[in-house]
Amino acid sequence: MTFEQVKQDGAVKVYIAQADASMEALGFTEHSFAHVNRVAHIAGQILQTLGYPERTVELAKIAGYLHDIGNLVNRVDHSQSGAVMAFRILDRMNFPPEEIATIVTAIGNHDEGTGVPVSAVAAALILADKSDVRRNRVRKSSDISQDIHDRVNYSVTDCHLEFDENRTCVILSLMVDTAVSSVMEYLEIFMKRMLLCRQAAEKLGLTFHLVINGQQLV
Repeated sequence: MTFEQVKQDGAVKVYIAQADASMEALGFTEHSFAHVNRVAHIAGQILQTLGYPERTVELAKIAGYLHDIGNLVNRVDHSQSGAVMAFRILDRMNFPPEEIATIVTAIGNHDEGTGVPVSAVAAALILADKSDVRRNRVRKSSDISQDIHDRVNYSVTDCHLEFDENRTCVILSLMVDTAVSSVMEYLEIFMKRMLLCRQAAEKLGLTFHLVINGQQLV
């Protein structure tokens, strides 16, 4: 079974769409196909760059694509409920138990509230997910003054995750429009995520740096 087969599964499409609809109703940023496709791509790219086997890369992409389906149940503990949902989906699709275990473990550990980078796939998922901060995830860009999360996401005009020349360090580089939100606001709401990214990088044998507007902060 492949990443593309998971993407084409009808039930998976419904779960992702409904999970995002729930997030929209709660006032959260976009968590739909744009987000999960981006996370899947980056998670796979991280492991591919580090020379992991192609099947491990594929499993990271699948974990990235399915990681937020738990928002269908509730935002609270969505990583754990998403892991249970992913288990049912992958089991139905006849994935082998070892691969199901790898994907489910990564999904269950991607949230900064309870997550730990317990495997390479989990670490890649964390880095990919937490690096997706961008203006077009904000649903109501005309009214961002009341919500710090919308304001911070909207302030990010460019965001990319990259390796240094020696592939020993992974760097999250952001350009932040400080007329919209201050760097301090970004750190206020996302510092736990950045610390989890540092743990994830260490799991992969890397160091982690956060660079905002050309200045290294972590």
